[in-house]
Parts: sequence; C-alpha cells; structure tokens
Amino acid sequence: MALTSVRPLWRLNTRKTGDPWPALFLIAATFASVIILSVLAVIVWLSFRTGGVGDPASTYSLSNYLTTFLDPFTYRVLVNTFYFAFVTLVVALAFGLPAAWLVERTDFPGKSVLFTFMAIGLSIPGFATAMGWLFLLHPRIGLLNVWLQQTFGLSGPPLNVATVMGMGWVQGLDLAPVAFIMTAAVFRSADPALEEAAQMSGASFGRVLRTVTIPLAWPGVLAAAIYIFTIGFSAFDVPAIIGWGNRIFTFSSYLVLQLNPNNGLPNYGLVAALSTVLIALAGFFSWWYGRMQVRAHRYQVVRGKGYRPALLSLGAMKYVAWAFIGFYLCASKLVPILLLAWASLLPYFQLPSTAAFATMSFARYARLPRDMVGEGILNTGILMVLVPTLTLALSLAFSWIVLRSRIRGRSWFDFIAFLPHAVPSIVFGVGVLLITLFVVQPVVPIFGTIWILLAVFIVARTSYGTRMTNSGMIQIHRELEESGQMGGATTGGVLRRIVAPLLAPTLLYAWLWIALLTFRELTLAVILTTRDNITLPVVIWNLWLSGGLGDAAALAFLMLFLMLPIVAIYCVVMRRREFIANS
Repeated sequence: MALTSVRPLWRLNTRKTGDPWPALFLIAATFASVIILSVLAVIVWLSFRTGGVGDPASTYSLSNYLTTFLDPFTYRVLVNTFYFAFVTLVVALAFGLPAAWLVERTDFPGKSVLFTFMAIGLSIPGFATAMGWLFLLHPRIGLLNVWLQQTFGLSGPPLNVATVMGMGWVQGLDLAPVAFIMTAAVFRSADPALEEAAQMSGASFGRVLRTVTIPLAWPGVLAAAIYIFTIGFSAFDVPAIIGWGNRIFTFSSYLVLQLNPNNGLPNYGLVAALSTVLIALAGFFSWWYGRMQVRAHRYQVVRGKGYRPALLSLGAMKYVAWAFIGFYLCASKLVPILLLAWASLLPYFQLPSTAAFATMSFARYARLPRDMVGEGILNTGILMVLVPTLTLALSLAFSWIVLRSRIRGRSWFDFIAFLPHAVPSIVFGVGVLLITLFVVQPVVPIFGTIWILLAVFIVARTSYGTRMTNSGMIQIHRELEESGQMGGATTGGVLRRIVAPLLAPTLLYAWLWIALLTFRELTLAVILTTRDNITLPVVIWNLWLSGGLGDAAALAFLMLFLMLPIVAIYCVVMRRREFIANS
C-alpha cells in the first residue's frame, strides 16, 4: 500500500493536527530571512543618507558615493584589493591544484595524511600565519632578512612580505587547502578514459595534460578560482596583520579603518557606500560562479558504473612530489607557527643563537593581561557552544521548509540562506553594526553584549549549515518520515527519532567545523566587539595593534594550543565520515 503524502505546509492547520513544528520551522526561517535581508537593506539605506539618523537636517543623496568615488585613495584601495586577490588565487592554485591531482590521479603515498594536513591547515587562523611570516620577512626585524644582511653585507632587506604581493602570498598559502578540496572533487569525478585513449595514441604526458586533462577539469577549476578570488577579495585577517602598520589597505581593512578612524568620528554613510560596492561585486562573482556550475554538464563523460581508472605511477618522482608537498606544509604552517613560538619566548625578537636561547622564558605568557584574556576565552567558549548548536537548529528549519514542505516560494528561503556566503563577512558585520546602532539599540540595548556576536555569527554560518543539512536530508527518503507520521509521530518526533540519528555524522562534522570557525573568527568580531564582549582573536588583534608583537605572538600560540583537542576530534570525525562515504 502506498504511503500517504505529507500534507502541504501552507494548508496545515496545527490546531487540528496537534503538530506545531511546521509552523515553528516556518517562523524560525522567516525570522532569520527577515534579519538577513534587513541587514543588507539597512546598508543600502544608510549609503544614501547624509547626516545622523534622527537628525532633522539629514537628507537623502548620492553624496556618500560621490565622496567615495572622487577620493583617489579609494581607487588605490581597489587596485590593492584586486592585486591581492589575484596573487592569492595564483598561489592557492599553484599549490592546491597539483596536490589534488597527485591525490586523485596518481599512486602518491600517504594520501590520507595529506588530506588530514590540509584539513588542519584550514582550521589554523590566518592572522596567526600572517604574524609568523612578518617575523620571518619583515624588512626590519624579519629573521631571514637580518640573517641575509649580516651574512652577505647587504645594505637593505632583500625580501619584504609587507607588500600587496607578500600579503597575497600568505593568503594564498592559507587558501591552498580550499583549492585542494574543490579541485580534488573535480579530478575524482572526471572520467580519465579520454586521457588513457590519448596515451595509447602516443601522446606524451605533457600533451595529454594540456589537451585533455585541463580542458576536462576547466569548469570545476574555474569555479574554484572564482570562489577563492571572492574570498581573497573580502579577506581581512592577513591584510590587517601585514598591511595595516604599513598603510597598505584592501577593501576589508579600509572598512574597519573607517569604522575606527585615528581622528574624528566614524562616517557610517561612507562605510555603507563602500559596503554597497562590495555587495555589488560579490553579487557579480556569485553570478559568475553559478554560471560555471551550470555549464559543468557540458564536460561530462558517459562511463560504466563499475569503471575504475588506472592511477599514474610516479616511480622515483614520488620523492619530488613529497618534496613539493613538504615545502608547502613547512611554508604555510610549520615555519610560521615555529616563529610564533620563538617570538613568544624571547624578551625581544632576535636571531637564534646561544645567547638568545639563554634568554628564553615564559615571561610573556605570565604577563599577558589575565582579565582580558580570561574574558576572551570565556566569551569565545560560550560562542563555540551556542553558535554551532543554534546554527544547525536553524539550518534544519530552513532545510525542512525547502525540502520537505510544499509551501509556495520555498526556494527563496534557500536563496536567502545562501546570501551570507555570497556577501563578504565584513559587510554583514558592518550591516549588523549599523542596524544595531540605528534601529535596534533604542529598543533592545544589545550592542556591546555577547548576544550581538551570537546573532551575527549565526547569520554568517547559516549558509554553511544549510548546505550540510540540505545534502544530508536529500539522502533520506521521504517514506521513512511519512511512515513515522502515519504511526502518529509529530514532525518533531520524526526529526528526533528518524532524521536526527541518520543525520548525526553530518551534524557532528558540521558542528565541529562551525565551532572551529567561531573560535578563530576575527573579521566579524573586530567590528562588533567592545571591552564587555571581547573574544580571544580580538585580544590578540588589540595586542598586535598596540605594538605588543611578542605578547600577541604568545597569546596566538596559546590559542593554537587550545585548538588542538577540537582539531583532533574534527580530524577523527572527518576520516570516519570519509570512510563511511567510501565504503
């Protein structure tokens, strides 16, 4: 006997059925959608307003945009941002793309180890590696520059990371794992039958790579490139740590500077205008990314279900491959972290020597501002628990509306949930700041509390949470839920007894990843944090900005140490998830 279909949500009467859950899901998704759209709307609204909100003399005009686009410094920032994003993209693909090809198309040994290292690399904060690279290649105190000058008698530093290219190098190293993960999926799904046919026809390896492999993988690689370029365009951590002190600004760091100017009060109208420009650029990149995804089917190859391609034997080249991977791992994570540890143990930064080793101590750790650090750890810990929990609960509501209800216009909920991913985080931080100060604060005074951070973190992570819950719920057949409903279970009971157990691995994986992102989040926190709701990354940023480089290094290294248990659990869960998926 066929199971009865679930009644359309828009006709559901919760009083008659005694099932309030569909209405609760709709209310939660609608409320979150209104907040997301309101944040963007307030940015656009304030970008056209001159004068303070509530000021009778304030008017609506294009003056904020005229001031922005007539300022030559705006164009310098724009050029810096595009150059920085381009270098970031080149570096990320230069390391991520070959690593993905080695894992998916060759007999490269230690594939699981490489996957683990790449996952760990994603969890390490960008500001920590940026600090390490400054200690290595700063034009004045960088260890390598000082050693080269002393050894070869150079008149000046030969290397300088405090440039747009240097910032792009560091950011690209941090985003190489993203390029690795996205392009590995491309190489894994592409059929190598055409490559094997070309090789049997006598084509050399280089010609096969150039004429077959790259063209087949091109749509996926281009989509990954657009995604990485978008992240680089809106990045804050690395440009702030490396560029701020040298007056090298990208769009994100320039926005924060406008919110916290050295002289005068913040000009929220100019900040809103700049944010609107970022929204427009993010919309263009998102449209371009979507076009690449749509066109990907043109490069699909029909093959048998049981087909297994032969992996390319590296032979002696496996040592070259491991040297390449080893160089990346050392340059991207190991060397910067070791330099953080070295700087944190010295009274002043200096080259390694017998005298330097004699001065090593934990004095910097002992004199860290305990009250501020304690509050930062407490607030960060609270957010790490609440943000992933509430984000996934909200994501389940979105997914149920989109995938399980028949309400009209349900696809719009999925589109709105994806907006925080398409629009840069810095823009959502600015939007929440503006809507809080000018709309919410007079009614509900939440500015300067941990609750405003909780709200913006949940909004920012909703797009990732819904991607995970959507993919999980798609794999659960409707008939399992319908059978539970026919047995008398409410929607809440079905979720608790059927959906949640089946989604448990996905939810645990997503919970840990969102917790890690919350722990390391600096961009959103630096905009909305005050002394009363400070987080650990912001404490590090304040120490660095005030000139306490060694103290900031000590706290950053302590933060990495505190991350170890979470990263270890995440890696175990990730490997178990991959094992289940492949079995």
